[in-house]
Amino acid sequence: MILIGELSLWVALLMATWCATVSFTGARTGRHDLMASGERALHATTFMIVLASIGLWTALLTHDFSLEYVASNTSANMPRIYVFTAFWGGQAGSMLFWALILSVYSSIAVATTRTKSPTLVPWATGTLATVLVFFIATTCFKANPYTRLDFLPVDGRGMNPQLQNPGMAIHPPNLYLGYVATTIPFAFAIAALATRRLDSEWLGIVRRWSLISWFFLTVGITLGMWWAYVELGWGGYWAWDPVENASFLPWLTGTAFLHSIMVQEKRGMLRKWNVVLVVMTFLLAIFGTFLTRSGLIESVHSFARSPVGSWFATFFFLATGITIYLVATRLRDLEARAELESMVSREAAFLYNNLVLVGIAFSVLWGTLFPIISEWVRGTKITVGPPFFNTVNIPLGLLLLALTGVGPLIAWRKASTSNLKRQFANPVIAGLSAGMLLFALGMRDGYALVAYILCAFVAGTIVQEFVKGTRARRSMHGESLPVALMRLVARNRRRYGGYIVHAGIVILFAAFAGLAFKTEHDVTLGSGQAYQVSDPYGHRWRFVSQGVSKYETLNREVTAVTLETWRDGQMVGLITSEKRQHFDTQKRPQFEPSTEVGIRSSAKLDTYVVLAGVRGEEAELRITFNPLVVWVWIGGALMAFGGLVVMWPQAERRRAQGGYVSVLEPATTVAP
Repeated sequence: MILIGELSLWVALLMATWCATVSFTGARTGRHDLMASGERALHATTFMIVLASIGLWTALLTHDFSLEYVASNTSANMPRIYVFTAFWGGQAGSMLFWALILSVYSSIAVATTRTKSPTLVPWATGTLATVLVFFIATTCFKANPYTRLDFLPVDGRGMNPQLQNPGMAIHPPNLYLGYVATTIPFAFAIAALATRRLDSEWLGIVRRWSLISWFFLTVGITLGMWWAYVELGWGGYWAWDPVENASFLPWLTGTAFLHSIMVQEKRGMLRKWNVVLVVMTFLLAIFGTFLTRSGLIESVHSFARSPVGSWFATFFFLATGITIYLVATRLRDLEARAELESMVSREAAFLYNNLVLVGIAFSVLWGTLFPIISEWVRGTKITVGPPFFNTVNIPLGLLLLALTGVGPLIAWRKASTSNLKRQFANPVIAGLSAGMLLFALGMRDGYALVAYILCAFVAGTIVQEFVKGTRARRSMHGESLPVALMRLVARNRRRYGGYIVHAGIVILFAAFAGLAFKTEHDVTLGSGQAYQVSDPYGHRWRFVSQGVSKYETLNREVTAVTLETWRDGQMVGLITSEKRQHFDTQKRPQFEPSTEVGIRSSAKLDTYVVLAGVRGEEAELRITFNPLVVWVWIGGALMAFGGLVVMWPQAERRRAQGGYVSVLEPATTVAP
């Protein structure tokens, strides 16, 4: 099976090259036989890449250490689940994994659209095959997982202990699923530009795949935050790490596109925005992959420097140049069909929303690239840290939060004074009331206070829209409240799924604001010694060391310290933090010692304990109180759920005048 997998990888490269060639030729000449040949070649490429992937999984699970990739990323005593996930844990495997996802996505996209968009599909097929050629060729020539060693080692090196975590088992696949899905909208955007068919035909396809990409990026980013929080031991979940930023960038532009596409569907505006945002999202996904694999940046997430980086840079610049040419030569075809009638309208609010999202993306991109640019220009790498990102992006983030509540309240075309008063009264009262209450309770942090005022305002907007919709259904159909609410969401998934996403954003911002009250304490405790401290809410905590213990388990040696934890005189349980030294089957140490954090979570506060080191019988500890962290995970999960609601297929329904129409079509699009 391993030999079959190796051969299949090379056959896949040939099939993808054939697919790109005949698809573009067929599209230009109108020859349907070539178009059909291209589609069959695409499906054959998918089959070959599946075989290549099965071959690599077989090598991993059978511990075939004659393969350099298997020996470098696994060991005989590694837990089997991490042996399986080693497929995407290294450079070469992750490249094959990307090609696997892209080939499956491409086959699905072409198979489901070939009859609906016969003019666009050949161009999209050729574009998808071209991207596949790049990834398969990079895998074959620069990062081949089937490269063999000159000798057979007794055991493998194993996987980095920080990657042996449930979060890292599922975090990268979700990010890859999100990254790769950006290729489908990009391919159909190129097809629309090439054929000059820039009407609504391409938007329906692009919107569905953009939602898929957005959903998986949201899940992947949230899981990555959770992994960083529980595994890295620095007490936070977002540090503006370059690779974190790389995943955030396409999420920002993808979010902007999902908002602006509604303006084109409703009013025929922002057509240039939509094409540019689709292209930018794909290019930023490629750029993020380049950063991860080039070795230009230092990050716990990144791979070592390799020739793959130069290949990605070349592909990125070629793709950028081609798309710039296509967009520049089609500007007349992208002219808006309507003018912006008022700066106080829903379409204007979406435009402001896009400007803020792109502004955040630019600041994140600039801060990420600045160390590289400074080294090129001055010869000295100047690092831009969290202070820069926070200074720029906190105000922009708060403005974005405000627009989240403003957009749904304003009428299309032009909002009247009476409309503004009626729509904004209750949400504004909710926001101001929350601000006054928190100020009266003693909150004085400016950014946190503004964040909670805006959270209450947006929450008021969401509640108001749900109440209005539910009342209308109950008055028309006489349904009970739960039934009316469920049917309201089921029959207007785009609109109310969007509100659920907004609710998740409100929860996230409220949780982020809690970081303003985070406190840290460094202590050294021997067995039986105690440390007392107050948390940000004024509760009195007492930590009593149970001493340092050492033992072996599975593939590691563990040094642990347990704290008996008391709050306001009542015992709340035990918290244990560990240092782990992994070893191979010969008991030889592997990698640097890793840290396992001790966390006790509640709705209000996380008590976060890190074992920094051991001196004799004493443990050096950092105890951190992190307010509202659990709500970060709840907010991320709610956003993902809202995305699922929006994506979920909806049955066609009959209009009053007769005929069927899908709610996913532009004709029935409603505001989010």
